[in-house]
Amino acid sequence: QVQVVESGGGLVQPGESLRLSCAVSGSIFSLNYMGWYRQYPAKQRELVVFSNSGGSLIYADSVKGRFTFSRDKAKNTGYLQMDNLKPDDTAVYFCNAGIEVVRGSASDNWGQGTQVTVSS
Repeated sequence: QVQVVESGGGLVQPGESLRLSCAVSGSIFSLNYMGWYRQYPAKQRELVVFSNSGGSLIYADSVKGRFTFSRDKAKNTGYLQMDNLKPDDTAVYFCNAGIEVVRGSASDNWGQGTQVTVSS
């Protein structure tokens, strides 16, 4: 069974860094797109960064210059390096991945979320 699993959240002080990981487990044919979203209490999820199958990246304006996305294709894992964190970055962060378990069977998959709290 294919799963999307986030890790790396936690509590940090303003200005500090965290690295989130998003691992796709299980046997798959292809990992196409991957993105990170965040959700504030009682709000809809919002895009943090999106990477398409070609590696093009779209960042939310609020994180440009502070957050960096990368992928390890061999490990089917994506990373979100978050630097100079601010209290406004406090949210639950979700990984979203477009996966083909077998060729032609594309599906959109979400992880369970990981809490990031930035507070002094």
